Amino acid sequence: MAPPVVRARFADSESVFKPDIFKGKVLFCTGGGSGICKGMTYAMMKHGANAAIAGRKLDRLTQAAEELSKGTGNTCIPTQADVRKPDQLKDAVRKTIEKFGRIDFVICGAAGNFLAPLSGLSENAFRTVMEIDTLGTFNTFKATIPYLRESHGSYIHVGVAFHRRGLPYQAHVSAAKAAIDSLSRVIAVEEGPWGVRSNVIAPGPISNTEGMSRLRVSGDEGAFESFIPLGREGVIQDIANATVFLFSDAASLITGEALVVDGGLQQLSTSSVPYPEAVLDPESARKLFKGKL
Repeated sequence: MAPPVVRARFADSESVFKPDIFKGKVLFCTGGGSGICKGMTYAMMKHGANAAIAGRKLDRLTQAAEELSKGTGNTCIPTQADVRKPDQLKDAVRKTIEKFGRIDFVICGAAGNFLAPLSGLSENAFRTVMEIDTLGTFNTFKATIPYLRESHGSYIHVGVAFHRRGLPYQAHVSAAKAAIDSLSRVIAVEEGPWGVRSNVIAPGPISNTEGMSRLRVSGDEGAFESFIPLGREGVIQDIANATVFLFSDAASLITGEALVVDGGLQQLSTSSVPYPEAVLDPESARKLFKGKL
């Protein structure tokens, strides 16, 4: 008799961690105006932190900052910056320091993604993702590290799990995120003597996010669940929970690591993308991905 499928139970961070563990602390988050990074910021603020979110679109940032402040009772400010431009990031950090006087935690979450086979991936497209993800992470580190040395703070870089395998149509993101993994390990080693930690959170499939809507193949809503040992796709709060843990004192001896939050998906060699059909028949692949290729 086949065993029952037991789905992983979700627990909100407030049912596990005290509400004021980050009281008096400040978070700086790139990409915090929407999606996963907005959810990560919300969780940190629910546990007492104030925050500054950075991104290119000021109107989106302003709306998100208002929502985060209202929803948590703490303060979030918008700081407009393109992570590819160091001077803009330095200005965003300066505004954060002027407002709060310190930075304790940094989330490097600004990213870009799309579907493209290597044969159709232009040099400019590859460069753009590398600049936003990898160079943007480096620029964020350079702009914030003087303040994290003062606070003995911590970095979390938003990565991916699939770069450990060869996922079709994701060469650009795989290269960028693999570089971020390596950069995080070096930060952990070089900045450890100053009490600074650096880790990566690598989400698996996360429902109801812009990134997932771009990557999901036609008609596979919920289909990932059949490939996930714990029986469900992730939600933004799963990544938020991991964020609260890694920034908390409970993780004070964890640095240079990549925490994969995917319900065990990376442990399987199977994929929801038909292989090799998806790479041998471009026309079928276009239909599969609803013309996103």
